[in-house]
Amino acid sequence: MSTQAMSARAVIPPSPGTVERVRNAVSDALVITWRNLLTIRRLPQLLVFATIQPLLFVLMFRYVFGGAIQVPGVDYVNYLMPGIFAQTVAFGAINTGVGLAEDRGKGLIERLRSLPMARSAVLAGRTTADLTRNVLVVGLMLAVGFAVGFRVQTDVFKLALGIVVLLAFGFALSWVFALIGLSVANAESAQAASFPIMLPLVFASSAFVSTTTMPDWLTPFAEHQPVTAAVDAVRALVLGGPWGTEVLTTLAWSAGIVAVFAPLAIRRYRLG
Repeated sequence: MSTQAMSARAVIPPSPGTVERVRNAVSDALVITWRNLLTIRRLPQLLVFATIQPLLFVLMFRYVFGGAIQVPGVDYVNYLMPGIFAQTVAFGAINTGVGLAEDRGKGLIERLRSLPMARSAVLAGRTTADLTRNVLVVGLMLAVGFAVGFRVQTDVFKLALGIVVLLAFGFALSWVFALIGLSVANAESAQAASFPIMLPLVFASSAFVSTTTMPDWLTPFAEHQPVTAAVDAVRALVLGGPWGTEVLTTLAWSAGIVAVFAPLAIRRYRLG
């Protein structure tokens, strides 16, 4: 081998191994996560606005509609709050798509794509930051629930497990709306495209009323969709009753959603 070839070989660094690539991807994702969390810290109104909508739903269903809605065997406020928690993380997932569409419109996505970083880092960082925001919002909504009369009928462990299930579900939904946010022109389009998907899932579910009260043509959809699974899991955990099947069903939905939409979102990001 010639001296020139040996010198060139010495200059070219070896390709990183699998462990190093994973470590670099995690490091890049954490940097993007911190960047998005700093945005919330600098603009705390984002967190405030994220709690206003679910707070209004709590007050409306608790004090306006609650007297007209009867659920046999359970106080309506206790029936309602698990649905509010699921609604909170579901609508919070829309912020992932809106935020990515806004970054894309400002050219930030293009700048990040040009950097020597893992392709998955931008999306993983965004969804992780939104997961962290959901922790804060769910904590606030739990305090609101206690203030309006919600009471856990089981124990702290099951309440904590219910919150974990909710957060996993919200994280999974974030990948759906990440794909939408990367596929539209701007933040307004992302929001407009997201609500027609989310509204039927939230309101045609067991979040606010029993699915048995719905028309026969709607009941099968309402009973076999992911929001109902999440609501039923949390409701069983905080109010009592069998919960293993409900929790596993929700986790299966969450894992399936991530398995389908995370690769699609990453592929869409790579294509630009």
